[in-house]
Amino acid sequence: MTENSSPEGVRLQKVLAAAGVASRRVVENYIVEGRIRVNGEVVTELGRRIDPEADLVDVDGTAVQLDVSKRYVMLNKPTGVVSSMRDESGRPDLRRFTKEYEERLYNVGRLDAETSGLLILTNDGALAHVLAHPSFGVTKVYIAKVEGAVTPQTISTLTKGIELEDGPIAADKARLLDTSRGSSLVELTLHSGRNRIVRRMMAAVGHPVTELVRRQFGPLHLGTLPAGRTRELTKIELGALLTLSRRDSDADPAPGEQQEKQ
Repeated sequence: MTENSSPEGVRLQKVLAAAGVASRRVVENYIVEGRIRVNGEVVTELGRRIDPEADLVDVDGTAVQLDVSKRYVMLNKPTGVVSSMRDESGRPDLRRFTKEYEERLYNVGRLDAETSGLLILTNDGALAHVLAHPSFGVTKVYIAKVEGAVTPQTISTLTKGIELEDGPIAADKARLLDTSRGSSLVELTLHSGRNRIVRRMMAAVGHPVTELVRRQFGPLHLGTLPAGRTRELTKIELGALLTLSRRDSDADPAPGEQQEKQ
């Protein structure tokens, strides 16, 4: 909708109040202060009407989800569970974590059965596409327990880059957290979505992974969420996630990329 005075649509303050941003009166103050944008343009007229299904709104640069039917859930996936809503081999799958929600939720991206950690469950297909597609380069942080004593030289090698069978790869960041009793803890930050990339990288530098957990996905942090538990994203987390997905969706994904599976 391009005309601020159009009689069609819903008043902006009503939509944002329904979305839980603030009361209508507070939203009106936001409009006057120029803190709200619709489709990238600052709104200053209190009579502005929008189409909640088509228009994109942000407050102070943070995206707002206007569709209250969308649900966003964080799961700390335990080991032994496959990242699928129904496993043909009968292995434990994600249905046990989604059955308490009325909406039909799906996982964003994948973690292999032996990897635990942060997985997003949602019914927002557009957001899921952007976040899961590796070409959009969403950053993920992993902590890997590996065999042997990792040296500073090895950490440097991981960030400078190594050659794998499907091409070169370098960690965005890498640091050694601990070394004891013949094993080490390494934190790796990556934006690559290549299949089992952390395990292959560590094996290539002579330190096979024995345990692997994803602690962070984009702006989301696992925090103290116990393994096997879920929680809905906070408004701050959701805003950060939507802002990231809308920014990245402006870029077209490169062809031929495959979805991640760590």
